[in-house]
Amino acid sequence: MKVCVDTMGGDHAPQWVIEGAFQAAVGGTSVILVGDEKIIKKTAKKLGGLPSNAEICHASEAIGMGDAPSIAVRRKRDSSIHVGFRLVKEKKAAAFVSAGNSGAVMAAAILILRRIPGIERPAIATLIPTFKGRMVLLDIGANVDCRPVHLSQFAVVGTVFSQNVLHIPFPRVGILSNGEEASKGNIQTREAHRLLSGSFLNYTGYIEGRDVFNGDVDVVVCDGFVGNVVLKLTEGLSRAIFGFIKEGLKGSFSAKIGYLFLRKTFKSLSDKFDYSEYGGGPLLGVDGVCLIAHGSSPPKAIKNAIFHAHELARQGLVERMKNNLEKLRKEEQEFTQA
Repeated sequence: MKVCVDTMGGDHAPQWVIEGAFQAAVGGTSVILVGDEKIIKKTAKKLGGLPSNAEICHASEAIGMGDAPSIAVRRKRDSSIHVGFRLVKEKKAAAFVSAGNSGAVMAAAILILRRIPGIERPAIATLIPTFKGRMVLLDIGANVDCRPVHLSQFAVVGTVFSQNVLHIPFPRVGILSNGEEASKGNIQTREAHRLLSGSFLNYTGYIEGRDVFNGDVDVVVCDGFVGNVVLKLTEGLSRAIFGFIKEGLKGSFSAKIGYLFLRKTFKSLSDKFDYSEYGGGPLLGVDGVCLIAHGSSPPKAIKNAIFHAHELARQGLVERMKNNLEKLRKEEQEFTQA
């Protein structure tokens, strides 16, 4: 079971991407490095040579971080993103990982892998730490404008993802809103609330932003505009808090002594908010496993994204989503007829 990696995508490509892929290969996962063969071989030589379970698949083009996704996907048909998805489509690879242009990755995934039946809009998911563990937040940027049915579909794929990754048998699902009452929210969230209230999912209702980290729900759904703001705010706030703590520890000798006793606690807390521990966000709703990593991903994040993608493919994530979406489709028909 091989994972193909877009070596041309990311702010620090190809060096960091290839380095992370080599770490994953050493860790036991077979990888296919997709990109300019000459550049990959040159970089591999600097890193000590190609691991035995790593191979190269040449792609003559690359889609840049600043390229317009729709134009780049149509014109650059031999890009590392296209070639990688074709390998997955042809069953030559089990999953695809890219830290490149996320819009182009999503567009190419829909074009080549196609959507899972029952999905109109694929969504990008991420794991957020809570007081009780971790929860799934989606969409975090793939769809800034959504219809209610899209949110219900996000709930299904988010539930299956939570079952596979967090090993929660019956994940609790909530819609992110500006209040807990059913009368709150906007037209989009109120209609999605009606759809999910009668579904087979473990839907608990609205959840407010201040309660996201409590751990009372396992899957939080929202449109991509709201989700991306929540994600970026969470990342920025975590950096600010650790910055405040670091500044405070410089204040006195007693603070420095206190840090010696609490440094393991601070390290554990820092790891919870370190996105490189998770690697990337899966694109849920396409007929294949795809992980989109941060553009600035260090080698550690690329390595973990590859491990994560390999595990999702091994667990049969896509097939489970197909089965659950068929259930939702039947319920939507009954809901419409009622």
